[in-house]
Order: sequence, then C-alpha cells, then structure tokens
Amino acid sequence: MVGVAIAVIVLLITLLDVHPFLALIAGSLVLGIGAGMGLDKAVSAFGDGMGSTLGHTGALIALGAILGKLLADSGAVNQIVDTLGSRSGPKLLPWTMALIAAIIGLPMFFEVGLVLLVPIIVAMTQRTNTPVARLAVPALAGLGALHAFVPPHPGPLVAVSALNADVGLTLGLGLIAAVPTVILAGPVYGNFIAKRVSATPPPALVASLTAEDDGDRRRPSFAVSILTIACPVVLMLAKSIADIAFPGDRWVNSLLDFLGEPLVAMFLAVVLAMFTFGYALGRTRAQVRDIVTAGLPAVAGILLIVGAGGGFKGLIVDSGVADAIGKVAAQAHIPALLLGWLVAVLIRLATGSATVATTAAAGIMAPLLVGVGTTEASLMALAIGAGSLFFSHVNDAGFWLSKEYFGMSVAQNVKTWSVLSTIVAVLGLLMALLMHAVLV
Repeated sequence: MVGVAIAVIVLLITLLDVHPFLALIAGSLVLGIGAGMGLDKAVSAFGDGMGSTLGHTGALIALGAILGKLLADSGAVNQIVDTLGSRSGPKLLPWTMALIAAIIGLPMFFEVGLVLLVPIIVAMTQRTNTPVARLAVPALAGLGALHAFVPPHPGPLVAVSALNADVGLTLGLGLIAAVPTVILAGPVYGNFIAKRVSATPPPALVASLTAEDDGDRRRPSFAVSILTIACPVVLMLAKSIADIAFPGDRWVNSLLDFLGEPLVAMFLAVVLAMFTFGYALGRTRAQVRDIVTAGLPAVAGILLIVGAGGGFKGLIVDSGVADAIGKVAAQAHIPALLLGWLVAVLIRLATGSATVATTAAAGIMAPLLVGVGTTEASLMALAIGAGSLFFSHVNDAGFWLSKEYFGMSVAQNVKTWSVLSTIVAVLGLLMALLMHAVLV
C-alpha cells in the first residue's frame, strides 16, 4: 500500500499540479484506508504525525527563515561577496563562488540563497568576462549540497527528527561530506562544462540585477557577518563535541547541552542577528520587527509540506506497514544507507521536491534504525538528504530558476544543473558509505 500511496502523491503533484501539502494528505488517507485502519484512526494518526514533526522542526524552520531575511536585508551577503571576491583572481573565482555559496547556504534555504547570489554571479561574469556556467555551477553546487546535507535546512531537520539522530553530529558529518562534494560538483565540474555550454543571461535581467546598491546604506562588517552566520553552527557542533570528548554531568556539559539544542542555538542566532544586522546598523525596533515578520510568509508552504510529510510517516508507522517494509528490505540484502538513498531518489525523481523526498524516505526508513547508534542514524539522514537532490529536472522549481536566471536552454540546463545535482547526490552517498566504514 505504501507504493500505491506514493503513486497517488506523485500523480497528483506531477499530472494534476496539486500542491504537495494536499497531495500528501490524499496519499496518507489512501494508505490508511488501504491498510485497514479506518477513517477515524487514519485521521488521528495523520494528525499525531503532523503535530510531532512540526513540534520538532517547525520553529527551527521559522527561525532559519528569519535569520535569512535579516542576513539579506542587512547587506551582509554583499559584504561577504565583496570581501572574498576582491581577493580572488580570475582562476580562483569559481572556488571563491563555491565558498561564498557554502557560507550563504548554511542558514539560507536554496531558493533564497540562489536569488541572492544571482546578482553577484551575473555582475562577476560581466566584470571579468567569465563564462556564466563557470561561476553558476560552483554556486549551485554549494547551495545544493548545504541544503541537502546539513541542518537547519528543512530536509535534514525532518530526517534528524524522524530517525532520532543527533543534530550536531549530523551537521558535522554533513559539513565533512560537503567539502569534497562541493569541490568536485562545483569548480571542477564547472570548469569542465563551461567549455561546452555557452549561455547568456537575459539582457533585461542583467540590467536589473547589476544596478548599484544604495551608497547610503550601512552594511555589517565581514567579520560580524561571518560570526552571526556561524553562531548556530558553532553552538550545535560544540554540544556534540563536548558530549563525545568530555562525557559527564559537569556544569560545562550542561551549559553546552542547553546552548547547543537546535531551538536554543537558532533562537540565540536570531537574537544576535537582530542586533548585528539590525539595531547596530541604525534600524529602529519597528524596522527590525518588520524584517522579522517578512521572513515568515515565505516558509509557510514548506512548513505545511513538512507537517504533511510527518503525517504520512505517522500512518506508515501506525498501520504496521513500516514493519513489513523493514522485513522486505532485510530480505533484499540491500545496505540500509543505499536503500534509504534509493527511496529518496525515486521520490525525488517523481515529485521534484527534495523536502517531500526526504520526509517520505525518512519515514519509511525510520523503523529499520530502531536501536542503532546516533552515528548510523546521522549517516542515514545524510544519505537520504543526498538522494533527495538526485537529477533535478523539469518538475523541480530549482531547475527553472537556474534556466531562466542564467539564460540557458533546457538541454544546457540539464548538462549543468541536472548533472551537478546528480554529482552531489552520488558523492553524498559515497561519503556516507565511507564514513560508515570508518566510524561504525
């Protein structure tokens, strides 16, 4: 019945253009009824699953959106780009762009990060006479890898919650996996494909995106910008490192455990950003409040999809289907990490949504990880996240954003964005398997 329910979700999204939130509800009801739960129990299981998922991740996604909005409106993005870009020669530009995208991609959702980086990419290509693919590919690779691999992005957060993984450990392993992945899918592949793809961003778009900034607008310094972005990452990593290196009940451990809780870390980062990206730049309390408020509507759809995916997971567990899937997987003798990656890949290819793929795959794989260690759970979250990015194509909004912004044909965009997203997905799986061999 899971296959039928997923097919319903896929058909509704792809053929009838139904919003993923509604499609997930429909698929969940099909699963519940088909599994013999009855309408009342199916609805109850869906509600419990949705509430549980949003209880773990909803506030984090909202805080991440606020942090991203403060980052964007303050001019911190341009400050980071200007500082790093001014120190790069033509040969280093692709590497610099990958680094910038990775930094911006830590707290920002993919679509927001791309919209912010497009003016930078376009401006740099115009100033340096560099092929657009040579700079666009590293930027897309950096944003995509961070979006799929590390919290506080929605997909990894959902996977961490569903699989009972450790957020800090998942973040650390995701960052380790991201380094070689971004290098190979970004500057290395970008230099290769730029010689084979000739694209020109639309002239009207170039004119609008390369307009000069308001010279009177104050911006935070480079150091302050980096410090603010890194705040939640450092706090969550410190918690996990302290738990491993200094086990015990000392006050330092208790303090770091508190500060490193994802909700606390993200809240403190937002509070810090309100000062560094707001009050310190001369903005009034009303202006800061307006920026914070404006950051929330953009993630409403993501929250609904994540919640509905949690409801779908709840039905998978409560209907007993999860146990059956576990038995089939065990009989198939497919390594758990590879199986989780494959499930995410199939859902991703069908729906075009990395968040839907991660949410559904994590729910399906969760029963197989009962009783395993936190490292294995974190690596599963990484493998599923990697699979959720596999071969972005025409049913993915990111595909069309890349195509239109950089003036590519569909075929050119497949050679650039679709291939690089596949490289990220495959390398993410390989890194998860390698770290599993070393750590587990």
